[in-house]
Amino acid sequence: RSTMAAGTTRLSDVIVPQIFTPYVQQMTEEKSRLIRSGAVVRDPVLDQNLAGAGLTFNEPSFKDLDNDSENTSTDDPATNSTPNKIGSATEIQVRMSRNNSWSSMDLTSDLIGADPMMAIANRVSDYWARREQAAFIATVKGIFADNATVTDAYHTQNDMTFDIKGGAFTNGVTNFSAEAFVDATLTMGDSLENLKMVAVHSVVYGRMLKNNLIDFIQDSINGQAIRIATFMGRELIVDDSLPVTAGVFDTWLFGYGAVRNGRGAPKVPTEMYRAPGAGNGSGQDTLFNRVEWCLAPVGYAYIGTAASGGPTDAATSNNLAAAPSWRRVRPEGKQ
Repeated sequence: RSTMAAGTTRLSDVIVPQIFTPYVQQMTEEKSRLIRSGAVVRDPVLDQNLAGAGLTFNEPSFKDLDNDSENTSTDDPATNSTPNKIGSATEIQVRMSRNNSWSSMDLTSDLIGADPMMAIANRVSDYWARREQAAFIATVKGIFADNATVTDAYHTQNDMTFDIKGGAFTNGVTNFSAEAFVDATLTMGDSLENLKMVAVHSVVYGRMLKNNLIDFIQDSINGQAIRIATFMGRELIVDDSLPVTAGVFDTWLFGYGAVRNGRGAPKVPTEMYRAPGAGNGSGQDTLFNRVEWCLAPVGYAYIGTAASGGPTDAATSNNLAAAPSWRRVRPEGKQ
């Protein structure tokens, strides 16, 4: 490492990769509204998969028993019953290998603080929390895009969607309402109470506030008092990255653990690079940070063919927001 000049703090002087990497990972989880809400849950099985080899991971499971009619017993020894069988399903998860880098010039204003390590870690963890949320949004876009495709052997078209947009906007009819929300929960049938969270765009959130539909509960995170917004007993997640198309705003409802989350460790998660000749010899530090993620919607298989670094957030072929990237493997939407 280069010698530190008197009175000067460089990134390479305050970043210790073995300490910095787990610290940033921990802070990223704390700052993610989605993980805190319970819509996304950390899964040690996915952690183990990411620690091994492979771009995708196959996870077989048994389906529930079919609701076949039972037999009526008789005393006829010549009448034999025909056994039924149990079906199986295979969920497929995909690895996402992502990275970014930042030079010290971008962080100069932070380095005047008392704890430059904390300032840098805060900036990096905030960044990854936002990017992980973007990957989550893209994944759910892909799931609903698949659900909108024509009915096939794997799903019934739009059986997870309640559509109120109509042919044109009609105030009080085609905008958000408690009645429409209840109708959306009924797409889950008798499992409607399993929907514990609702994600809305801020425009929809504003409509809910104006209609006095929001309740707030007090909570504390890291010793700081916060207010958590709820609607009909469900936690509200407000995010402007939810889809908006021609004035139509998607609102998404989730059950607890709807998406499983895994985290892996790249070969070199954090790395510093010193370019002494940059800036006409004044020098430049660059911080590289790498992550390994897996976001697995329960009951689905990733069936795209991703590049070696995994799918992007795009709606293009083989990426997270594309309908053909996903296939439902559980027979019912409520599963």
